[in-house]
Amino acid sequence: MSDCILVTCRNLLSGNPQKSFSSRLSFLYFENEVLCETTAQKLLEQASALPKSFSDQRCWFIFGLLWYWICRNNGDLEWQNPPEDHKPCVLNLKGLTTAFLFSLETQTTVGYGGLDITPYCPGAIALIIIQILVGAIINCFWCGVVMTKIALPKKRVKTIRFSEVAVICPNKGALCLLIRVANLRKSLMIGTQIFGKLLRTKVSSEGETTILDQVNIDFMVEAGTDSLFFVCPLTLCHVIDKTSPFFEMAVDTLNQQELELVVFLDGTDESTSSSCQVRTSYIPQEIMWGYKFLPIISRSKEGKYCVNFSNFAKVEPVPTASCAECFHNEKCHKHFSTKGIDNQGFEVINIGDPASITKM
Repeated sequence: MSDCILVTCRNLLSGNPQKSFSSRLSFLYFENEVLCETTAQKLLEQASALPKSFSDQRCWFIFGLLWYWICRNNGDLEWQNPPEDHKPCVLNLKGLTTAFLFSLETQTTVGYGGLDITPYCPGAIALIIIQILVGAIINCFWCGVVMTKIALPKKRVKTIRFSEVAVICPNKGALCLLIRVANLRKSLMIGTQIFGKLLRTKVSSEGETTILDQVNIDFMVEAGTDSLFFVCPLTLCHVIDKTSPFFEMAVDTLNQQELELVVFLDGTDESTSSSCQVRTSYIPQEIMWGYKFLPIISRSKEGKYCVNFSNFAKVEPVPTASCAECFHNEKCHKHFSTKGIDNQGFEVINIGDPASITKM
């Protein structure tokens, strides 16, 4: 798998410009942003032709000097006045300029006529073989550099966007932690897998403190957990049950926890077949209890599905149990909401009924 994430410890270096919290425990460095660039733009940006041009020119000049030296030792140059019966190594090579042109034509396999090698100089024959092999190696090297730059998954990683916050709210009869993720390009991610790690400081019953204790966090979507069909933004769901590390937390104790939720996304880009990994993290201040994400997908009158990215990270309050244990306990099913709740202790009565009027 291609390594496309630079690992930096968050407590030593905070590298995420969107999340500059000094208390982070894990590591990530990328900024989720919308990239609007074509393959031609990436080619101009990442794989400039200037380095290859300079390397070719240096190679042509060096071999041009070698051709000039061979012809000079053989007496082929014009200023040496060779006799009429002289057997030159290269026909019509009269000076340094024509030696450079002959080197260029040899390496680029372009022949304009006039400059030809003869079979009378073994050194010249050996040199032309060496130059052809060197030119082929240089071309293969730069082709590999260009292809590597185009297929580099670093830019692809930045087109996977996570929501800036995570929310905890009821979802289909269960208390869940929800995260939203979107693919900002038309090309799909093949074999996408999503999983999480909860990093926290844990104190055992014996009083032993474990720093950066890792706990697996399972995420799922409506389509399943095996492989995600990443054609539209997805909402990842972690069910907070008795096996979840969030089960012991409550709305008033969440911000007091020393933890960080790290979410990983592994996949393969279908256009380049390059494997890449994207990751983000959430600290307690970024986990909102009692909120849910606003709808992001709608259907137009023409029957087309539209994605409104302006609502990608927006949330709204929703009545939610104050703790996971309260949610699963019917006797202690307390809710909090900014809109108020009904008091079940009140009884609706008719004021006009004399029997229901309390006399002072």
